[in-house]
Amino acid sequence: MPYPDQLAAKQAHARRLLGEAQWLEPAASRESGFRNKAKMAVGGSAGQPLLGILDAHGHGIDLADCTLYPPALQASFAPLKAFITRAAIEPYDLAARRGELKYVLVTLAEHSDELMVRFVLRSQEPLARMRKHLDSLREALPAVRVISVNLQPEHKAVLEGEHEILLTAEATLAMRVNGLTLHLRPQGFFQTHTAMAAELYAQAATWVRELQPVTVWDLYCGVGGFALHCADGAHAVLGVEASADAVAAAERSRDEAGLTQVRFHTEDAAAFATRQTQAPELVIVNPPRRGIDAALCRWLDASAMRWLIYSSCNAESLARDLALMPGLRLQYARVLDLFPHTRHYEVLTLLGRG
Repeated sequence: MPYPDQLAAKQAHARRLLGEAQWLEPAASRESGFRNKAKMAVGGSAGQPLLGILDAHGHGIDLADCTLYPPALQASFAPLKAFITRAAIEPYDLAARRGELKYVLVTLAEHSDELMVRFVLRSQEPLARMRKHLDSLREALPAVRVISVNLQPEHKAVLEGEHEILLTAEATLAMRVNGLTLHLRPQGFFQTHTAMAAELYAQAATWVRELQPVTVWDLYCGVGGFALHCADGAHAVLGVEASADAVAAAERSRDEAGLTQVRFHTEDAAAFATRQTQAPELVIVNPPRRGIDAALCRWLDASAMRWLIYSSCNAESLARDLALMPGLRLQYARVLDLFPHTRHYEVLTLLGRG
């Protein structure tokens, strides 16, 4: 489908689901080289690894030349394959349930071309060999900043496990967005499209500046993208996130930027909000694809909050959540194409009372 038709279809889909509002011009992506993260399933053998996807039979299909990835990401795949061979890390065989390496996850900081590389393993069996050959990987791939191993021992369709082992002294990758440095740890969430993330955060910050709320909450704040962009000194901003690693990264970004009016708190966002007796003037929510739970919707609707900025990668769950908040009216909406060549997109909405 020609790209302009893709974008028009996404805008039409969002409007059908969400209804009347002032719909802003959608944010268009470049058509190739836009992803900052490669989630590569590993197939083949240790001697000839394949990085890409697995077919219906569990065999690897190599996507090292996929044009979704910018040149700096594409250039990393050959050195990573050579390292897999050198360290004799056998790819995990789905059918036989043996082997070790399930995924290689590579994240690119586009402003610096620095990389974070994560190896998802079934066990620690290859770890000593990986440490032995780590210097050779860093020599072949000097842009790599962070290297880690993630352990996912279970035979199920889960990308990664809870346990992360750092192999480098540096634990974060600096992602530059709109002149602000956001620090990303291995298990932290970051939008996969840096340019569109910049548009997303800038649009939310524009609305916040125009509304001038005294107090702002950023729920599901991750590494603090929305909270830090909205911290212009005129608002007291609180970011809430369940991941302690993400909060630590957000606090590092805040301290480096000197944004003294921003605080972060580690807790489930819905649990935090629904136990409060007072609401801020403005709340930002950026939940996972499933949306926010019904209890939080009811709390927001009944609270004294004046405005809600809701960023969603799933307009269907967004529409469901908005229906549970009848006291809020959709005022502005904008589609941002973070996921070209798919049916998915991000939609940013501003709701107010009355």
